[in-house]
Amino acid sequence: MKLLTSKIKKKGFLVIALPNINSWDAQHYKEHWAGYDVPRHLYHFNPETFKTLAESNNLKVSKIIPMKFDSFYISLLSEKYKYSSSNPYRAMINGLKSNKSARKTNNYSSLIYILRR
Repeated sequence: MKLLTSKIKKKGFLVIALPNINSWDAQHYKEHWAGYDVPRHLYHFNPETFKTLAESNNLKVSKIIPMKFDSFYISLLSEKYKYSSSNPYRAMINGLKSNKSARKTNNYSSLIYILRR
C-alpha cells in the first residue's frame, strides 16, 4: 500500500476493487467463497477495515461503489469450489440473495474504493 500511495500525485486518486468479507455470499460459502482467491488475495477486508488501512497510509476513502454483478460470478466460482461442479441456477439464486441482502447492509460481494490523499 505504501508503494501505491507514493505513486499518487497531489490531486491524484487510486482505484482499488476488493471482495468484501462481510457480503452475504462470503458468509454463505464460508471457506469455499471464491473471494478468498488465494494467492491473489492475501488479505481480506470489509469497508471498515479497508478504511482503517487507507487512513494508516494517509489516504481517504472518498467513494465506495458496489460491483453488483460480481456476486453472480463469485457465486458461480464458489459453487464449483464447494461442490466440484458448477450449478449456474443455484449460483444465480445465491447472487440474487447476496444483492438483496446488500441493499439493506451495503455489503455487496465486491466493492470499488476511490482513494485520495
